[in-house]
Amino acid sequence: MKQLYFIGIVVLAVVLHACSTSGTTTDRGKILTVTGPIGPAEFGVTLTHEHLLVDFIGADSTGFHRWDRDTVTLAVEPFLDEIKSLGVQSFVECTPAYLGRDPLLLKQLSEQTGIQILTNTGYYGARNNKFIPGEVFEMDAEALSALWTDEFRNGIGGTGIRPGFIKIGVDANDTLSAEHLLLVDAAALTHKATGLVIASHTGPETPAFDQLDVLESHGVPASAFIWVHAQSGTQESNISAAERGAWISLDNVNAARDSKAGARFGTVWYVERLSAMKEAGLLDRVLISHDAGWYRPGEPGGGAFRGFEDIFTTLVPSLEEYGFTDAEIDQLLVVNPSKAFVIR
Repeated sequence: MKQLYFIGIVVLAVVLHACSTSGTTTDRGKILTVTGPIGPAEFGVTLTHEHLLVDFIGADSTGFHRWDRDTVTLAVEPFLDEIKSLGVQSFVECTPAYLGRDPLLLKQLSEQTGIQILTNTGYYGARNNKFIPGEVFEMDAEALSALWTDEFRNGIGGTGIRPGFIKIGVDANDTLSAEHLLLVDAAALTHKATGLVIASHTGPETPAFDQLDVLESHGVPASAFIWVHAQSGTQESNISAAERGAWISLDNVNAARDSKAGARFGTVWYVERLSAMKEAGLLDRVLISHDAGWYRPGEPGGGAFRGFEDIFTTLVPSLEEYGFTDAEIDQLLVVNPSKAFVIR
């Protein structure tokens, strides 16, 4: 029964994809939040890779039955209020479908806090495809893209809430698997149909450059690709990908690591990596965030929640001490996000 229901959704999406005329032209130059489109100038200070709720139980068991929206809102809202007091205006929520994506929860939180929130379309293939229904891999890239494009044009699951970017994930292997090549192909087709940027959970450089090659074979420019977790790549590879035009997402800022002398990905590490990008003249290709949060269904009280303030309380002051100007910090937190997430 579950498989027949899924196939029915696929057929409906393909039909709607063929028939729909909404979207691309009128949305060009805008950013799509869960409460509607805004202009890039309205985006403001933005965290580009965060999570409010993540459900790790797997695609075969997750669903809205796993959490209560009001309970989650009560637990999560104080963390959004905190960053709003620090000047944050927009928040890119990167939790994909089958991993806890809940557009109605995000809209409720956005309306109650005044923070603009983006959600996504796409599937997350990392962790050996645990968070993708098996039926997906019976589809081709065109059919998969039709599903994602329908969410862009008509909203997610009947909510009317539209995604502001494409989120995929691949494993950190030497070569992309056939399943993950399918995701990248579908993301390329979806970008061409919608203009949405592609944010891919990637990690090291080999799968990052492999994805860039696949996208460019479809005629998709590197500027439409966000290398998520690029901090796992070398400094040289970050510079090379940025020179190619890709967005370099250094998205695991965590001041707790500073207590460990010389810890990788501590504040000093981020200052050094950002300084290298600055010296290479590529600060305009960099995004920074925490990859923090998140409420965990099934754990008491939603588990331990890590907040989103370290960039403002620890990293920015360190960058200022290192000679970064206000304009360069605005480049990272205001200018670059508005350019990365605008619909092309």
